[in-house]
Amino acid sequence: MRKKGGFKKRQLQPDYKYNNPLVTKFINYMMWDGKKSVARKVVYDAFDIIQKKTKKDPMDVFDAALKNVSPSLEVKTRRIGGANYQVPMQVKGDRRTILAMRWIREAARSKSGTAMSQRLANELISASNNEGDAIRKKETTERMARANRAFAHFA
Repeated sequence: MRKKGGFKKRQLQPDYKYNNPLVTKFINYMMWDGKKSVARKVVYDAFDIIQKKTKKDPMDVFDAALKNVSPSLEVKTRRIGGANYQVPMQVKGDRRTILAMRWIREAARSKSGTAMSQRLANELISASNNEGDAIRKKETTERMARANRAFAHFA
């Protein structure tokens, strides 16, 4: 059982290269089987590829990609009177970035044929330009939420 004070949110240390806690969080999301050094190398290599391809600051591309992929609406299943309804809900702050990072990661992992850093760089670049699989996932989620507006009163 939880104490009365609730729980404290852990503050992440900013990463050593870009001094940004969001990059640290993204590295943690990219990690597989606890191999943080591999995840860090993949993310930093992807940022280097972004730098070469776009001639822009990789942090600007990363921030733009996260902003573009972050959903504003999602559906949650509610059981009311024996029936399940897909109820549209607003997506709150931290969950938006979590979903955006997850969708970018899954879009990059779903591709095959090239190195992970190359796939991640391509996905981040396309997401910053409002295209790609992660953007498609966001649009699908928001379209489903808009289609189920009739059940919004169950929220």
